[in-house]
Amino acid sequence: MIKKLIILVILFSTSLISAQKGSITGKIVTQKNSPISNVNIIIKKTNKGTISNHSGAFKIENVQSGNYNLSITYIGYKSKLIPFTVEEGQKLKLPKIILIQNQEQLNQIIVNSNKKNKFSTKESVYVSKMPLADIENPQVYNSISSELLKEQVVTNLNDAIKNATGVTRLWESTGRGGDGAEYYSLRGFAVQPTLLNGLPGLNNGGLDPSNIERIEVIKGPSGTLYGSSLISYGGLINVVTKQPYETFGGEISYTSGTYGLNRVTADINTPLGDSNDTFLRINTAYHTENSFQDAGMNNSFYFAPSLKFIANEKLSFIVNTEILKRKSVNAPMLFLSGSTAILDNNIDIFEKNYKNSFTSNNLSIENPTFNLQAQALYKLSDTWTSQTVFSTGKTTADGYYSYLWGSTDGNAINHYISKLNNETKTIDIQQNFIGDFKIGKLRNRLVVGLDYFNTNLRNNATGWNLLGQVTLDDGLSTSILSQSAVDNLLAVTSVSNTEAEQETYSAYFSDVLNLTPTLSAMVSLRVDLFKGNEVYVFQGGDDETNDDQTAFSPKFGLVYQPIKDKLSLFTNYMNGFSNVSPQEVSDADGTNPTIKSFDPEKANQFEVGMKANLFKNKLSATVSYYNINVSNKLMADPNNVNNTLQGGEVESKGLELSFIASPVKGWNIITGFSHNNSEVLKETEGAGYLGLRPIAAGPEDLFNFWTSYTAQSGRLKGFGIGFGGNYASENKVFNNTNTGSFELPSYTILNTSLSYTEEKVTVILKLDNIANKKYFSGWSTVAPQKLRSISASMRYRF
Repeated sequence: MIKKLIILVILFSTSLISAQKGSITGKIVTQKNSPISNVNIIIKKTNKGTISNHSGAFKIENVQSGNYNLSITYIGYKSKLIPFTVEEGQKLKLPKIILIQNQEQLNQIIVNSNKKNKFSTKESVYVSKMPLADIENPQVYNSISSELLKEQVVTNLNDAIKNATGVTRLWESTGRGGDGAEYYSLRGFAVQPTLLNGLPGLNNGGLDPSNIERIEVIKGPSGTLYGSSLISYGGLINVVTKQPYETFGGEISYTSGTYGLNRVTADINTPLGDSNDTFLRINTAYHTENSFQDAGMNNSFYFAPSLKFIANEKLSFIVNTEILKRKSVNAPMLFLSGSTAILDNNIDIFEKNYKNSFTSNNLSIENPTFNLQAQALYKLSDTWTSQTVFSTGKTTADGYYSYLWGSTDGNAINHYISKLNNETKTIDIQQNFIGDFKIGKLRNRLVVGLDYFNTNLRNNATGWNLLGQVTLDDGLSTSILSQSAVDNLLAVTSVSNTEAEQETYSAYFSDVLNLTPTLSAMVSLRVDLFKGNEVYVFQGGDDETNDDQTAFSPKFGLVYQPIKDKLSLFTNYMNGFSNVSPQEVSDADGTNPTIKSFDPEKANQFEVGMKANLFKNKLSATVSYYNINVSNKLMADPNNVNNTLQGGEVESKGLELSFIASPVKGWNIITGFSHNNSEVLKETEGAGYLGLRPIAAGPEDLFNFWTSYTAQSGRLKGFGIGFGGNYASENKVFNNTNTGSFELPSYTILNTSLSYTEEKVTVILKLDNIANKKYFSGWSTVAPQKLRSISASMRYRF
């Protein structure tokens, strides 16, 4: 009882002291009255500051009475110093602040950045669907900035994702229909990069990094704000694209390297007309590259125009479009069959075949992708904004896809192939109302939204046929790898003619309530209605079912800041779910076929941790412990192989540490460590998985590190060096007590770079996998990864 009284007294005292302090608010715009976001605002000779939101507005609370100077800085604009006075308890509203362009500074925007930590992102409008500083957010996420991608000469998504804490690739892009994008392991669960700017952005091939402003890896089951169709229980990967700005500028780059790498990119931004209310930004890339193996290639062309139109002070529109033409040949993945002796082999037999692709560049697959997003922002009042969003996309898989499947003797591996003809279409419509207001003295930041999502999948692929056999002992293959031979082989197979459609209707809200200036609570809830119409054909008849399900997803969070805007302690309870499609079941002898429906799978996470933003923004850190429990998983029926039961359970828990630092000007560091412990808690008796680590969980331990330094003065001014790498512990890619397990060895991969930057030009030489290490990834598969490579990049800014 005494402890509770002490806590109440402390909270009351904090509120009383805060009430005696003042606050300042304001809005920052251009000469054309357009709002400017992410402007740095600092009260001189204090530790208080903030950045402006998407409306140009800002607020600084808990200001002691007195005379001050407000420093306003933003890259490309002239800085301002505004004197002001705050009385005790006063809520001071400053006149509109107009910034004037500084063309000289704008021309040096990349060379002389004002950011103290160029790898750090303090705020996101996507993680919580509202502007919310990271230190105020009870959810953990990692941001990977475009500055980091340029510094590391990143030419593919996987190399970018390696900078996120606790994430590793399970599968490279296969190009196949429906789920051809890369798979990653995040907090013990498989996830794909399926979101663009917080909206659906499906693809069957790899994403091109040329249009990436940053990548947000959002941790934990996030069903409350993002539903279940495009995310996993471990979290989600959201790619934020580059947006138009108000002046002319851009850059072009050329990269060349090992394995036939040639890449040209362009980023051009320009105002349209003289009214200064319409802005166009175009990002484009042409990429060609071969594989480190004896066959394999990736050729692509990417074009992404974005248009911004400011109708007036309250209303603005943004349209983002991306078009990707991609043709690739991927080495067939080698799947480990649980019934084969291959599990008795060690990794040596795969190292022996490290450069053998067992495919041909004649057997390619094309993955054209189109995405369009249109957004209307309307400022209803000083406290409310309406956001209306429409998104549509189409991705296709057209070409050859093959895989290797372990046979009974563990040496001869069957090679299967099919010719794909798949198409996935999506439509998403969202209406959000975003508010920042007070009820009494309590500040509320609230988002209320409606969401409609439709996905349509068409499959007209051929059937599968045995192409030949691969023997691992000698690396030989009996497969005839020509288009004509494969086409003749597949001509005798049946062609699929299936189509599936699913609709999801959703409503949600999320409120961040400031109980005191240093204590806030998040309360969120979502309801999803899944609707699907599916026809199942049986021998002698068919059955039609309406796959309608309803799921609720709550989220709660608490944040306490012992040091305002610098140190926070947080905890969260988060929920996720997954719609489980009906399945055909029957009696053990195959009679009485019927359709069986299931409840949605459920995931619940509890997390506790700390976030810090210290030493004048030079150090950002996050430390957290999480526990995720997934229930209602499907299980085999031990008494009937034709039936499926529900009730399986998996637990995933772990520790994550992330640090981003800039100790001195020009020196930047990003690093992270994660440990994950995943276990099957409930499974069908005798299935062989109980008590074991699921194979989608990936390695238990992961470590990422990158540091770079660029000389700021003297004879070496502009010269830079970078060094870093990744570590992954052992990874059981097959794990079953009945048939055995197969473990990939741990690995450490090191990379380095040398660079030179002057006013408009940057030249970088990058060396990846310095030691030429052989290492593997997999998920019931074994896939060799790229050997040593070197690349040279030159960027020109204008």
